[in-house]
Amino acid sequence: MMAHSPVSQPFGDPVPSGRAAEIVRGAQRMLAEMGLASLTEVTLANGRRADVMAMGPKGEIVIVEVKSCLQDFATDQKWPEYAPYCDRFYFAVDCDFPKERIPETCGMMVCDGFGGAVLRECEAQLLVAARRKAVTLSFARLAAARLMRAGEAAGASSASEPAID
Repeated sequence: MMAHSPVSQPFGDPVPSGRAAEIVRGAQRMLAEMGLASLTEVTLANGRRADVMAMGPKGEIVIVEVKSCLQDFATDQKWPEYAPYCDRFYFAVDCDFPKERIPETCGMMVCDGFGGAVLRECEAQLLVAARRKAVTLSFARLAAARLMRAGEAAGASSASEPAID
């Protein structure tokens, strides 16, 4: 589980702390270079929270689960529940993580605070049209809600964020 600082990035995304923060930052930078826009800590309709969710220019949806250490990976086995909300799923780890522990069916990225690299692609499991539309609209609403709060003082808004349907 990622710890959070009480502040957000300027555009309203929650910020993890410690080693996870550097992996998230690198993953987001790499995704941006690939043409994907991302958000952190995205709550899904099933109650799970994706560490990073990104959307590409053609509507492709990617979820990235950040693992900062082997213990984090071993104790958190909820990642299969993200599949109904994305076309591709990746683990993002740092260079010291034992990469052989990442399941072969998942994509794998290695990231640091400056960027990252995809070490293993995953096969796309394309969403059905109705789910894609729901996820896309929810993603856009979440991004807009965070942007709207960006100018507010930390903790000023009591509005809950929309979950990804």
